[in-house]
Order: sequence, then C-alpha cells, then structure tokens
Amino acid sequence: MAPVLGRSLAAASLVSLPSVKPFSVKHSNINNSKIFNLRSAFLHQNNVLGRGCSGAGLKWKLDRRYNRIAVRCEAAVAEKETTDDSGEKYEYQAEVSRLLDLIVHSLYSHKEVFLRELVSNASDALDKLRFLSVTEPSLLGDAGELEIRIKPDQDNGTITITDTGVGMTKEELIDCLGTIAQSGTSKFLKALKENKDAGADNGLIGQFGVGFYSAFLVAEKVVVSTKSPRSDKQYVWEAVADSSSYVIKEETDPEKLLRRGTQITLYLKEDDKYEFSDPLKIQNLVKNYSQFVSFPIYTWVEKSRTVEVEEEEEPKEGEENAEGEKKKKKTTKTEKYWDWELANETKPIWMRNAKEVEKEDYQEFYKKTFNEFLDPLAYTHFTTEGEVEFRSVLYIPGMGPLNNEDVINPKTKNIRLYVKRVFISDDFDGELFPRYLSFVKGVVDSDDLPLNVSREILQESRIVRIMRKRLVRKTFDMIQDLSESENKEDYKKLWENFGRFLKLGCIEDSGNHKRITPLLRFFTSKSEEELRSLDDYVENMGENQKAIYYLATDSLKSAKSAPFLEKLVQKDIEVLYLVEPIDEVAIQNLQTYKEKKFVDISKEDLELGDEDEVKEREAKQEYNVLCDWIKQQLGDKVAKVQISKRLSSSPCVLVSGKFGWSANMERLMKAQALGDTSSLEFMRGRRILEVNPDHPIVKDLNAACKNAPDSSDAKRVVDLLYDTALISSGFSPDSPAELGNKIYDMMAMAVGGRWGRSDEGDTEASASVSDTKEADTNAGEVSEAEIVEPSEVRTESDPWQD
Repeated sequence: MAPVLGRSLAAASLVSLPSVKPFSVKHSNINNSKIFNLRSAFLHQNNVLGRGCSGAGLKWKLDRRYNRIAVRCEAAVAEKETTDDSGEKYEYQAEVSRLLDLIVHSLYSHKEVFLRELVSNASDALDKLRFLSVTEPSLLGDAGELEIRIKPDQDNGTITITDTGVGMTKEELIDCLGTIAQSGTSKFLKALKENKDAGADNGLIGQFGVGFYSAFLVAEKVVVSTKSPRSDKQYVWEAVADSSSYVIKEETDPEKLLRRGTQITLYLKEDDKYEFSDPLKIQNLVKNYSQFVSFPIYTWVEKSRTVEVEEEEEPKEGEENAEGEKKKKKTTKTEKYWDWELANETKPIWMRNAKEVEKEDYQEFYKKTFNEFLDPLAYTHFTTEGEVEFRSVLYIPGMGPLNNEDVINPKTKNIRLYVKRVFISDDFDGELFPRYLSFVKGVVDSDDLPLNVSREILQESRIVRIMRKRLVRKTFDMIQDLSESENKEDYKKLWENFGRFLKLGCIEDSGNHKRITPLLRFFTSKSEEELRSLDDYVENMGENQKAIYYLATDSLKSAKSAPFLEKLVQKDIEVLYLVEPIDEVAIQNLQTYKEKKFVDISKEDLELGDEDEVKEREAKQEYNVLCDWIKQQLGDKVAKVQISKRLSSSPCVLVSGKFGWSANMERLMKAQALGDTSSLEFMRGRRILEVNPDHPIVKDLNAACKNAPDSSDAKRVVDLLYDTALISSGFSPDSPAELGNKIYDMMAMAVGGRWGRSDEGDTEASASVSDTKEADTNAGEVSEAEIVEPSEVRTESDPWQD
C-alpha cells in the first residue's frame, strides 16, 4: 500500500512517539510505504504499538511483515535526519496521485500536446541511440531503421507509439518513469558535458522530466513496453490515471517482443476516444507539432487504390455459349486498405545553409507551412550566434489581411516557434515581434529559449528581448532591401498591403524611427499619381525651405482642392498628402526627419521662409479694424481673426490652434465610439479665421466695417463667410440645417426676379425674405420695398465704397 501523503509536514516527527526504552530505528522502503523496523524489546512496553498510539496528531500502527515488526504512519511525514547542533533536517514528501493530477491538468492548456511530448521522447531515444552507436556500433544490431510509428485504433480506442530507439532497462524504467520531474534526457546531456571527448552535436529535446505524464491528459491507462540493446529482457511498465503506484513486469508474450526500442500504448478515456483515435486527427497533429523532427514519423492511415478484377459477362439475347461457359471481362474498382504513410515529409529548411537553398525551395516551404497560394514578396534566412543562438526564415506575404482587425490584433499566428525542430507555439502577444510587424510570417528555432514546464509559454527574459531585437532588425533589413530593389512594383505591393502597419510602428516604436521613416510613402502635391518617399521629398526641397509640410484630409481629392495649399503651390513648395486615418498621428510622433520638422499647413503661424515683412505690416495696418470687427461679429466661434499668409484665391480659411486638433483629427475623434466629448470641446476650442486681403469680398467687407458697421447685410455676409470657411477647411458645421437656410436666403436675394418669374407666389416669397431681414435689423427699418436686386447692388452711391 502507498502512504497517504500531502498533510502537515512540520508537525509530524518520530519525536512525538510515546516515551519508551531506547530503541534503534532503521528505515526501509517496502512497496513504497514508509516502514520502521524496531527491535523486539520495544514490544514489552505495555504493547503500545499493538494498541496504536498517537502523537502530534499522527497515528501509528503495528505491521508484521516477513516475521519482522514494523510501524506505519497513516499520515504524511517529513523524513527526519538528525544533524549536528544546527537542528533537525526533514525531507519533503508528496501525494503522488495528487501531484500527477496537477501535472496533467494544470501544466497543459491543450490536450493534444500529449502527442508532441511523446513523439519528442521517442525522438530523444533515437538521438541517444545514434550518438551512443558512434562508440558502440553493436547497439544498433539488426533492429531496422531509426523511426517512429504511430498507430491509432478506433475499434479499441487506443494509440500505439513505437520507436526503435535506445529503449530502457528495468532500472531506467524505475528511474525515469517512476520518478516525477527527473529527465533522463537531462541526465544524458549532463553526462555528455562531463565527457570532454563528446563534442558531437545532438538534437535532444527533453528538459523537465514531466512530458511523459501528459499521456494521462487523454489516457486512463498507459502501458510502456521497452527493450534496451544492453539487456536481454523486455520489461513492461503499466499505470492507470489517478493512481500513486505503477507495475513493472517482464514481457513473456513472444508476439509482443521488440527487437529494440519502446512501445507506448494509450488506452483512451471515454470522452477522448472518438477524437484522438481518428487517424486523420493524429496525422494532422504530427504535421503541426512534429513536422520537422529529425527522424521519419509514420502514421497508420486508410488509403485507396484502383485494382483490376475479372467479372462474368452476361450473354446477349440470342447468344448462347456452346459449352455453357460465361464470358469474363476485366474491369477496375477502387478498394480501401490500411498502410503506413510518412507524415513529416517537409524538411526544416532553416537548418540548411542559406547559400545552398534555391528560391523555389523557400517559396514551396512558405506555401506548405502557412497554407498560402501566392509567392512571398520577400524572404530572409539567417542564423545568429553569440549570446543567443537561433535560426530563422522570415517572409513578407504576397497579400495583406482582408480587414483592419489584424492591424490591432497581434495574435495572428504568423510566427511559428520551434525548439530543436519541435513546434512549441504560434500564439504570441508581442513577445517575439511587435504588433506593427505582425504581418511578417516565418519560423524561429532555438535551443536556448526559456519555456515554462509545459513548453507552451515563452517566459519573459533577457534572451527573449535580445531575440526580439534581432528579429525586428532583420525584418527591417529585408523590407529595406525590397524598397531599394530595381523591381519597384514589389515594394508598391508591400506598401499597399502593409503600409499602415509600418505607420503604426511610428506610433508604437520610437526606438526604430530611423529604420521605419525611410520606408514610408506618401502622395504629394507634386506627385498625385505616384507615391514618394521622404528621401525624395528632402532631395527636392528648395534652398530656403526649412520644414516638411503636410496636410491631413479624408481623401486625395479633398487634399488637392484645400485652400491651405494655394500659396504653397504658388511658391512651388511640395506638400505631403496624409489621406489615411493613421497618417497624421504617425507623422506627429516622428516630429522630424533629417533635421527637418514636420509642419501642418492647416494650423496657425505658418512660416514659408520668404515672407515680405514690409507688405505684411502694411496689410495688418490696413485690415486691423476689419479683423477686430469680424471677431466682434463671430464672438466665441473663433479665437481671433488675422491676415493670412497661405491664401491666394480663397477669401478666407479657418485654421486650428498650434496645439489643438486639426479638422481631420477632429473628424476622426468624433467618429470614435467611446470618444470623450468634453476633451473634444477643449481641443477644438481655438480656431483662427484667416482672411485674404487681396480678395474682393474681403475688400468689400473692409469698406462695410468702415462705412456701415451696423449693416445687417454685412453681418449676414460675415456669418455666411465663416460657415463657408468652416466647410472648405474640413470642419463640420454645428447645424447643417441652419447653414442651409442661410444659403437659401442669400440665393433668394441673388436670383429673385432675375429671369422674369411669374407673379404667382411673389407675395409669399417676398414676405419670407422680408421677415428674415426684419429679424436682423435693430429698428425694423428694412421693409419689403427695400429689397435690392443683384444688378442694383453696386451703384455710384454705394455706401460700402471708400
């Protein structure tokens, strides 16, 4: 019987036994129980053990085995060793069944990983044999090739995994399978390191010593039959789930004898029989997790073939065979049969020398590994050595994601992590690649990665950070090479598919700005049909230009017609068009490129570098009164009114404050589902109306503010001028309906009676216009009779003239 384990360790000790004569205690291990053999003299103390005694909450009982007296504690104890004066030393105990349960159900997040662990163990056994056979060729014998075979049995609900590896002796069975968390592979590697002559490379995978027990994720019973070439006997290890014991026996059935190696049979749980005894499921798991294991893996699958058979042909009507025999004809039919099939045909291309691999090999590997049908735009194959050693092949896909969700979701399963060619995971959240490079696909294989015990989670460490840094750098090198290649179409495809990913990098990765910025592409005022790089922009800058100018809008069409551009186009200054939602934030995070600042031409205090200070001073003096008058009419709608440096044909424009949102940013923030309206009001509060002193409307208003500052018509023009500037500058009016009514009234004034309309309805239309005008006058002086036709607006006695 096994002891009951897992209770108090500190309170339990032999000191708590009743006071008796001196006796000696000798520890032994019988059937995994903790036994204490006592001298017979102990029994004369009032038969204490016969009645059973208790101490420190523990109960001790008499046990007679092999004509000897023993004491068994029913509760868990900590083994005690008496040391010197430093105190008493104890060893931890554990309830084996409970520990196995924790290992099985707590370490692994997916049941299917049991196959990966068992195949990895089989691969280690084959690797050990291959290494040992170098010095001991006799170990190979005539047991055939080094291989792994997996046979699911749907009828009996079992899976059998057989390898022709090194096998185990009885002692190794007890040591490796009977001791939890002791890795035979780790011990083997330690022995190799201690042997200075053993310099051969190896691909051993095992590390923690718990992978075998993952079999209990799906199995209620596990049977291991193994034959070591160093032993004449074959042994069977057998255990069931939720048990703290196992059985080892010698195999005597001639039909079950192995020439060499290990055979593991899993008797699947009732809930897992259907899924994991399916041959197709097993084959897919092998291809996913163990595709690149060094040794061939065969799975037992159902196949079909066409065979030729003879069938009796019925005689035609009126025909009879004289001998009474029927004619036979040959035909074909499809029959099904079971056979072994190689499951890991694809070879790990990253293990080869990059100079020896052809372009077609990289493309074929990419398509098979990632189920793609298009060739990659670019690829890179590299090996890093030094502090961290790993091999990798990275690809840029030929097509981008179908939606924008993949831009904000880094879990794209595009990077497949292997440790010694065994698949570990493709579920990462930025550990190996930043979010903005999540479109990159590839494989990474390393022997040095820090994994958790289940080998499913990559632990954060300095090694991982170094690996991430090198992967990112190699990716940028690959993209940079593509941008500089003679085939410009390939980089154009990359930018169309993944340009917004790189722009996201401007926001999230300030440390790599120098690598990202040369890769950016934009339309400009001088290149509306072809994308240009920032290097091209800087090379074409004028001598007096000290900044990189940009304009953020919602489309290329609106950017071309924006009033902000007028003076810059006139001066032959190139302007970047930022037409994607992410563009403006990306540029703001860059701030500068090659010591040139990025300047938004839709914001105040625009400096073009060639200003005429004398002319500007004269214009301010001339229109200073007008600016104050317009500001008075608009009130809090604008922060101030000033003379514009950026207009040539438009009468006015509405610009944002230096630290406020632009019209484009305001539009984007309004569209946010969880936008903060209070911050929106604060950020958009500072707007500046800039007027063009050379425009006729502005000149007329300047005359109006001097000669008729209280004119309702002039005020109406100012109000409509502001609303028009609001829309042409990219802002949204607060009340579109109110703006529409203003435009209708102005249209009525402009076209009323011009083309000789009929009198019907004139009275109502005139009354409507009159009511509108009366609402704007101070003393009701304007009447219906005072409506002026457009042809009569400009007369010799026009009060707005100077």
